[in-house]
Amino acid sequence: MQSLMRKPIPVKEAIQKVIESTSLIGIEKVKLEEAYGRVLREPIIAKHDVPPFDRSPYDGFAIRAEDSTGASGNQRIEFQVIDEIGAGYVARRGLEKGEAIRIMTGAPIPENADAVVMLEQTVEAENTFTLRKQFEAGENISVQGEDAKEGEVLIEEGEVIHPGTTALLATFGYAEVTVAKKPVVGILSTGTELLEVDEPLTPGKIRNSNGPMIAAQLKRMDIPYQSYGMLGDDLEACLSTVKKALAETDVLITTGGVSVGDYDYLPAIYERLGAEVLFNKVAMRPGSVTTVAVLGEQVLFGLSGNPSACFTGFELFTRPALLKMMGANKLYMPRMQAILGDDFSKPNPFTRFIRAVLEMTDEGMIATPAGFNKSSAVSSIARGNCIIVLPSGTRGYTKGATVDLLLLGSETGVSTWDL
Repeated sequence: MQSLMRKPIPVKEAIQKVIESTSLIGIEKVKLEEAYGRVLREPIIAKHDVPPFDRSPYDGFAIRAEDSTGASGNQRIEFQVIDEIGAGYVARRGLEKGEAIRIMTGAPIPENADAVVMLEQTVEAENTFTLRKQFEAGENISVQGEDAKEGEVLIEEGEVIHPGTTALLATFGYAEVTVAKKPVVGILSTGTELLEVDEPLTPGKIRNSNGPMIAAQLKRMDIPYQSYGMLGDDLEACLSTVKKALAETDVLITTGGVSVGDYDYLPAIYERLGAEVLFNKVAMRPGSVTTVAVLGEQVLFGLSGNPSACFTGFELFTRPALLKMMGANKLYMPRMQAILGDDFSKPNPFTRFIRAVLEMTDEGMIATPAGFNKSSAVSSIARGNCIIVLPSGTRGYTKGATVDLLLLGSETGVSTWDL
C-alpha cells in the first residue's frame, strides 16, 4: 500500500475543522420525565411571574409595617392575631391597625400587609404576640416576579437539561419539551491482533478494550450506538462493513487502522468511499494519528488503536462533534488549573494530554499523573478523572507547577476551546 503523507496540525485547528464540518440533526418532542440529559432546541420562557404573587419566605406573622413604629426592647408592641393561612390558601380579609395574620412559608401576603415577622422575633401569647423591632415596608416579603418575569428567556436553546433545568420546565408547565434527536453512532474495531473479551490470550493477541470503552463513553453521553464488532486486517471486509455501518448510523467510529503500516486500511477506505479527509495527523500525544473524514453529512472518526490515544481522541474530537450535532452551545470539557503533584520530565514537542487524578488537599487542588502514560496504557485511563494539558514546545514540568486541566464526566462544559 502506498504510504500516506501526513502533516500534523494543531489540536485547536483540528477541533475547529471537525466542528465546522458537523451538521445539526433533527428535533423531536419528548415528555418532561424523559428530557433529562437531552439538548434543548427551544428556549425556556417564563409563562408567568415567579413568584406569581407576593408571598412569605418564612413561617411567621404578616403585619402592617407602620404598626411596628417605635418598637424596641423597652417598648414592645402587641398585635392581635386574627387569622392563619398556609401555603395554597388566602386570608379571609385584610389587616386593620394592630392586627396580624399567622402565615406559613409560601402563603400569599394578605391585603394591607407589607411585612412579615419571623416566629423567632416574637413572644407569643393566646391570640396575641409582641415584638421589639421596628419593621420596614417590604421586609421579609418575596415580591411577585422577583425570580422570573413573564416573557423572560430563562434558559437559551442549546443547553443540556439537568435536574435544575427540569425544575424550571415543570414550574412553567412544559409537559413536553423540544429537544435534539440523538445521533446513532457505529463502532468498529479493526486489527487481526484483537480478541473478544471472553477469549483466552494467545501469543501476539490482545483483548479488544477500545470497543467497550467507546461504548461506555457514548453511554456516559446517553448516545445510542451500534457495534459492528471486530475485523482483521482485510481491506475488502473492512470496506464492506464500513459501508453497512454508514447506511445505518449518523457517525462512525473506527479504532485502529489509521497508522502508517502496511495493514492500516482506513486511509484507503476513505479514498474508496470518496470521503473528504479533514486531517490525518494532529500535533498531540497521545493520538497523533487520529484521522477524521466526512462523507456528506456523516462524520467518520478514525481513532488510534492504542487505548489511551483512543480515549483521548474521543473526548477531544468525537464528544464535541456529537454535542454540535444536537445543537448544544457548550461543546468542550470544562477546564481549570491545579498544582502538578509529581514531576513530568518528558519534553513536549506536541501538545501532551496526560491522564491524571485530581484531588483536594490542604495545599489546594493537586493533579497527579495516573501512572503509566504511554499511548498504549489502559491502567491510567481507569484511574484518571481529568486530563492534564501540557503545551507543545515545553521541556517538561516539575512538581508544584501550575498546569491546565480538562475535567472528565461533567454534565456541563464550556463554549470555546482556548487551550
